[in-house]
Amino acid sequence: MENQWDIRGEAGLEFFGKMSASLSHDMKNVLATVNENAGLIQDYAGLVQDGKPLDAERVNAIAGKIREQVQRADNIVKNLNRLAHSVDEFSAHIDVSEMMTFLISLCRRIASSRGIGIELYPAPVPVTISTNPFFLKNLLWLCLDFAMTVADENRNIGVFVEDKEKGAVIRLAGLGNLANTPEIPFPGKKEKALLDALGADSETDPESGELIITLYGV
Repeated sequence: MENQWDIRGEAGLEFFGKMSASLSHDMKNVLATVNENAGLIQDYAGLVQDGKPLDAERVNAIAGKIREQVQRADNIVKNLNRLAHSVDEFSAHIDVSEMMTFLISLCRRIASSRGIGIELYPAPVPVTISTNPFFLKNLLWLCLDFAMTVADENRNIGVFVEDKEKGAVIRLAGLGNLANTPEIPFPGKKEKALLDALGADSETDPESGELIITLYGV
């Protein structure tokens, strides 16, 4: 029988690899845009060398685009750094709404490539639990990945974070195809291993089109 730690390790490596690949793809797009604008600056420099007047407005516009891309690259690197530091502590106090904001930002490009929109509805007040940060991010990614597979024709997933006595509830709504895909097992072995590690529960409600994750350990 496969060891639970082996399953969690495999799931963790897949999660980190998937997110890293997505972030590096975004970074390549940033670098391509910066390189394109650097080429435009070189073209303008050549025109000036040929005695043509410098169009300061266009140069300023290019500089503005480069600054935008630098800011975008900075955000990408911060996200990758934050993801890497998820393994620093086995247990930490987590604001669940804030973690969902971070996770959704990580997988935004993946969702977009699948034609899925994700809308977060955070709890009105901070909902904090003590848990394993990396395991929780991994579990919630697997839940989002599954949700994208069974999203209804609107192709939009609502993520609701709610307070619960001694815990938190995360509802993924808009999963109208839950009842139509019985061949997709959920939770699978990876989700079960992570749920067990976190002391969490999950359930699917085909009637309402929701996946509900209950977290404990405030």
